[in-house]
Amino acid sequence: MATLDQREIRGITLKNITVTIISTVSIVVSVMTTYFQLKGDIRDVRSTQETQNRVNEIRLKVLEGEVAILQQEVRELKDSKIRKGA
Repeated sequence: MATLDQREIRGITLKNITVTIISTVSIVVSVMTTYFQLKGDIRDVRSTQETQNRVNEIRLKVLEGEVAILQQEVRELKDSKIRKGA
């Protein structure tokens, strides 16, 4: 009688089934590892992007404030020039 590893069921041996299962598990683990790494990378990029967006909004508000101040100064200079000329 043949050993358990060499017994065949319609051309399929226990060894072939074992190799197939181990290979499948290896592939699944590899795919899951890659998936979770990519998921973490995407989360990091999203966080960085949100931070950058906040910084850009603050910079924009500062620039808008500076523009408003400069516009006021230009108006004051024009008014003083008109008063001196009149």
